[in-house]
Amino acid sequence: IIIFTLSVVIISLLFFSLLWKYSPELPSYSKILKYKPELSSRLYSSDGVLLKSFHREERIFVPIERVPKRLINAFLSSEDKNFYTHFGIDFIAIIRATISNIFSIFNNQKLIGASTITQQVVKNLLLSNEVSFDRKIKEILLSIRVENILNKNQILELYLNDIYLGFRSYGVVAASLNYFNKSINELDLSEIAFLASLPKAPNNYNPKKNYLKALERRNWVIDRMYENGLISYDELSFKDRPIQIFDRDNKSFVGGDYFYEEIRKKLFLDYGTETLYSEGLVIKTSLNTDLQYL
Repeated sequence: IIIFTLSVVIISLLFFSLLWKYSPELPSYSKILKYKPELSSRLYSSDGVLLKSFHREERIFVPIERVPKRLINAFLSSEDKNFYTHFGIDFIAIIRATISNIFSIFNNQKLIGASTITQQVVKNLLLSNEVSFDRKIKEILLSIRVENILNKNQILELYLNDIYLGFRSYGVVAASLNYFNKSINELDLSEIAFLASLPKAPNNYNPKKNYLKALERRNWVIDRMYENGLISYDELSFKDRPIQIFDRDNKSFVGGDYFYEEIRKKLFLDYGTETLYSEGLVIKTSLNTDLQYL
């Protein structure tokens, strides 16, 4: 208790001194207020078949109210269980991680982090991936500011749509399609937990390369959900399910590449690169896939 109390006092004093020093150097957070995610423009046939997607980052935006509650709970359990109660940073998690890392350094063990979801949003949208003390301090200070201008659901919406989850997937919708060929509403608990296991290091938990690590991490998320009272005891049985990756099947018509390229050039001339590859255009063409087979 004494060590914990001293840690709280020391960290609080340190925080306010750093706030005084770094505030003038902080970047503007107007980018978050004006944030528009890069969305895929999608080309459809006249009978509703998806033919082509134009994008730099494959992302399909989903409003927070359309994200299944269980998917949200999985990410909160994995990344930031106190998200709805902290103010941008989690002092308890920082203190816990600091004490744990002191012992880990002496025991040559892996260090743990304490970044909140708000901090991850700030890092991805406003700061670089540079690993430095200065960047971390700016991340903390900006996170507190962001919590004062956006509500929790707005921050979570940014996070779930922007986060990179491997397999060329930005956001939970693209990841659900690319890993499991399913919409986010069709995922079972084992698949939801797998997606929630990825933000820290998606390449390390690629099941095609590191299956056992991916399985262990997914099961860890399921355990966290149970410990947080978000799933029942019976649902722990989902840990016994294998991780099965399915090729994405979003085209029922193969062909027409010349036709698509002509459309792409026309869109490029009319709207420009930025609009075509990041504004999420929906383009309906005259092509009828049923007639192509006659």
